[in-house]
Amino acid sequence: MSGSRDRRRKPEWLKMRPPSGERFTEIKSTLREHDLHTVCEEASCPNLGDCWSGRNGPGTATFMLMGDRCSRGCNFCDVQTGGMEPLDPDEPANVADAVAEIGLDYVVLTSVDRDDLPDQGAEHFAETIREIKDRDDSILVEALTPDFRGDLDLVDTVAEAGADVLAHNVETVDRLQWPVRDRRAGYEQSLAVLERYAESDAYAKTSLMLGVGEYDHEVYQTLSDLREVGVDIVTFGQYLQPSTRHLEVFDYVHPDKFETWRAVAEEGLDFLYCASGPMVRSSFKAGEFFVEAVARDDADVATAREQARARSD
Repeated sequence: MSGSRDRRRKPEWLKMRPPSGERFTEIKSTLREHDLHTVCEEASCPNLGDCWSGRNGPGTATFMLMGDRCSRGCNFCDVQTGGMEPLDPDEPANVADAVAEIGLDYVVLTSVDRDDLPDQGAEHFAETIREIKDRDDSILVEALTPDFRGDLDLVDTVAEAGADVLAHNVETVDRLQWPVRDRRAGYEQSLAVLERYAESDAYAKTSLMLGVGEYDHEVYQTLSDLREVGVDIVTFGQYLQPSTRHLEVFDYVHPDKFETWRAVAEEGLDFLYCASGPMVRSSFKAGEFFVEAVARDDADVATAREQARARSD
């Protein structure tokens, strides 16, 4: 396993600072004004304070589309399940308005699963990307999407909307897809989505959680499978139990192990970039910094990696 089992106490490296500051307050006010949700809040992201306060650069927020209730019930996720509501047709424009008001250069869009909708929300996702790009094409957009139950026509709807990064999270190794994820998700289904994204002009990205009971050889196999289908960017983070109702933490993985996986991904398997650390999440500013460096400055990969890490320290 990736470490020894100890649920009694979080180690020192997992301590977080509470959100605060003028920038944090401004972003929160803008989001409420436009009746928008963020995964930062809904999923209890541990980096909310740093990202919104702009401690390591411009403030960053990950917009969560299509409501704050999900049609699935993954055992690691703090987003509420059920009670689905109709889509807000004004949401794509409202997100674009908020992006302009906050002044973001890099926007991350994600969403709940909407298995209840005929197209599972694919067109709504695509329209939000287009609204942002139509107003300012220089804004970099990362779309972190559901799996659309493996329907590649719906995957293409999002892929063709013009995002700069197309992401879908495989979350964990093949053996642990259940009980970690909802039974409607699946390893091969997620790989198929990522392969389609990798065939587009955008960077393909995914994320894995450690500390749910994975073996090292399984993590390596997952990285190999991801690289085989063309994924460019991968992130690793520590799973943290959001409540007693959720999946328990199997172990707290030491930062040295995260650094090992970073080296394996970048140096051993030739991923363009890997953000890896206990507090890293799929929408993590180090990854965004990397994309900015290669997309805006035409930096080579090695230089972009150095710039990203320097800015995220």
